[in-house]
Amino acid sequence: MKDLPKTDLNSLTEQLKDGRYMLFFTADWCPDCRFIKPAMPQIEADYPEYQFLKVDRDENIDLAGEMNVMGIPSFIAYSDGKEIGRFSNGDRKTKKEVEDFIDSLKIK
Repeated sequence: MKDLPKTDLNSLTEQLKDGRYMLFFTADWCPDCRFIKPAMPQIEADYPEYQFLKVDRDENIDLAGEMNVMGIPSFIAYSDGKEIGRFSNGDRKTKKEVEDFIDSLKIK
């Protein structure tokens, strides 16, 4: 999984304009983020159509605010620059819940 460097919404939108992306908002101090992290390599391998980007919420606090990400871990999916879904709340997420979210996305 590639780490997204500190960025702003305009730069991110430009970066996501071609292809499918899954943003994974996380933070080192977050216990619920640490819970899902071991499952992420398998989730990433099971969904090769997405490029997964890890977004450090603390490093990108302004971006998280602009994107209305209030809880972590959060997942936001993009296809060709358009948000196609988000799984964003303050709850712990299981591998199955993340997979169910990705499976529910309608790719246009």
